[in-house]
Amino acid sequence: MLKMKPLALAALLGVLSVPALAADEPRKESAKTTLGLYVTAKEAWTMLQDDPKAILVDVRDPVEAKFTGFASETDVHVPWMVADPSRWSEKQNSWAMARNVNFEQQLMERLNALGASQETAVIVMCRSGSTRSAPVVNLLAEKGFTNAWTVVDGFEGSKLTEGDSKGVRAVNGWRNSGLPWSYKIDADVAWMPEKKEAD
Repeated sequence: MLKMKPLALAALLGVLSVPALAADEPRKESAKTTLGLYVTAKEAWTMLQDDPKAILVDVRDPVEAKFTGFASETDVHVPWMVADPSRWSEKQNSWAMARNVNFEQQLMERLNALGASQETAVIVMCRSGSTRSAPVVNLLAEKGFTNAWTVVDGFEGSKLTEGDSKGVRAVNGWRNSGLPWSYKIDADVAWMPEKKEAD
């Protein structure tokens, strides 16, 4: 079942007591959106099957997609952030991430090419649904989109909290929910950085 903001759901159903959060509403503030539209990967799959005009947008770095897989239903791939091998992040103990400065233009070009309107269901997915899909949904909302959703468990899902594989993203998410995915990436969907002009 698709989730609405708890208060909106309560008003709709006339329920007196409401849980603090819907089952799939993000717990982190950074993962919440101005539109308040959240789905799990399984729910996103259902939306895509029920609405042929719905669009799945993957905003992960291309390296992530290459090594962790790609949802077969992906219509648009434009990274919100990309790894910058020239900078190191002590906090992440890895290469730093840098904003894709051409993101908005590239995303809008892809959505326009697919005939998206401001009412089209646009489902945005990152790795775990925590920090990249929400700002993209907020950007779409600023541009007048009213039906933009974030996948709260993302492509890879949540981390295991115990056992030998503690910390591995192996709970829920697109890849761990039995939904169609592959290591093969559709060249027509895959993002390519802007080519620099020759000197």
